[in-house]
Amino acid sequence: MRTLWMAATLVLSALLMSCSSEINDYAGTHPQFELDEYFNGELSAHGIVQDRSGKVLRRFSVDMTGSWQGNKGTLEEDFIYDDGEQQRRVWHLTKTAEGHYTGTADDVVVDAVGQTKGFALNWRYTLAVPVDGKVWHIDFNDWMYQLDEHRVLNRADMTKWGVKVGEVTLWIERKH
Repeated sequence: MRTLWMAATLVLSALLMSCSSEINDYAGTHPQFELDEYFNGELSAHGIVQDRSGKVLRRFSVDMTGSWQGNKGTLEEDFIYDDGEQQRRVWHLTKTAEGHYTGTADDVVVDAVGQTKGFALNWRYTLAVPVDGKVWHIDFNDWMYQLDEHRVLNRADMTKWGVKVGEVTLWIERKH
């Protein structure tokens, strides 16, 4: 029975992995998403957190300020949730090569690694997330799509031990 369960898990994992997007799928699309250009200045965002069934758990807004000096950047994020909770995250970003980025923040336990192609950015990291009085390390597979020079749509799958536990959807807009 255990062997059957393991085989079924491997087949299901292979099927799910074959259905996922890859950053190279977006090569040649426009506008060209450059993290250091888009996240430079003041931005605002609105989003939702959903559980694995799709039920909305939280709504939130974010004020962001990004600044860059050469290949080093800082992105300050101030979150306000619908229940009044406030959070602050400060990202320390580095452009390591054309279209390649890394990032750290106090609650990021596995550094973020990202790559852009065309209008898309894929950003992966592990975040320490408080859940019912405990802190869980949740893996984020973040996809950002730059729709135009002012707007980005962000969708992130959240997993724990390879199992989807939720997702975040976020609309980001540059302040004029």
